[in-house]
Amino acid sequence: MIDILEECKGAEKIGISGHVRPDGDCTGSVSALYQYLKKALPDVQVEVLLEKPAAVFADLPGYEKMTGSFDRQAVFDVFFILDSVKERTGLGERFARKAKKTINIDHHISNPGTGCDVNYIVPTAGSTAELVYELIGKENLDEQIAKSIYIGMIHDTGVFQYSNTSPRTLRIAAELLEYGFDFPKLIDETFYEKTYVQNQILGRALLESILFMDGKCIASMIDKKLMNFYKADSRDFEGIVNQLRVVKGVECAIFMYESGTLEYKVSLRSCGAVDVSKVAAYFGGGGHVRAAGCNMSGTYHDVLNNLSREIAKQMPGYAP
Repeated sequence: MIDILEECKGAEKIGISGHVRPDGDCTGSVSALYQYLKKALPDVQVEVLLEKPAAVFADLPGYEKMTGSFDRQAVFDVFFILDSVKERTGLGERFARKAKKTINIDHHISNPGTGCDVNYIVPTAGSTAELVYELIGKENLDEQIAKSIYIGMIHDTGVFQYSNTSPRTLRIAAELLEYGFDFPKLIDETFYEKTYVQNQILGRALLESILFMDGKCIASMIDKKLMNFYKADSRDFEGIVNQLRVVKGVECAIFMYESGTLEYKVSLRSCGAVDVSKVAAYFGGGGHVRAAGCNMSGTYHDVLNNLSREIAKQMPGYAP
């Protein structure tokens, strides 16, 4: 356990960053820490350095600062990296390298705990938001901070249905609900609710998916042509891989979208038989046992074949 205020002692300028394409856990964690530091250290300049998350998180305090536009000459006394390694913060990495002190708070098992001055990495935690809760302390919460932490927790635990949900996770959630925010509405609006375009994309992804390995694996891909047709971007793909995962009989789901010429952003989900963090790590990515991702190059079929080879090593009867 680290003491956040002690680590920030004497700082005049503090930065907070997270990974590229921020999800609910990253966004909620950054928002909660930003609010806490602004309240606890009113005379200190606190900046958020994060690319713009999905619009469903627009009500979170600090969201207006998550624009991806930064003062590139800024130097921070303390720089927080949440829910990520330094190398996955995009433009935030340059600020981390110049900062006088870097602090990493994360729960990904693939995080080696290197590259920062101070690390608080707990792979057994259900979310980074859960760790932020511990570090802030219940006595320092208010309704808005509690709401931000809750959003982070529900998004990384699948509203408390994934295997990373522990009894402690549920106890923390119960304490957060005591602050009285409308949690059913929060779950619907940030986790389940989709735009018409998002549902169209989801439909196409499901319609054009393929089963292989005797139905134990499923894969789908969205290319640039389809993205342009629907005027969609990466934020419209939230939840597709999880929907692929719940197909009956499937043990491992793959969803990818074209991020550049012969370049793909890959998301992997497992029902337990495959440790997808190992698959992702083999290709330079990372994540959790049941949820991971990476970037890959080649044609769609090349990428799928390469992923299949690594998945097969963990599937009895399919390993080469």
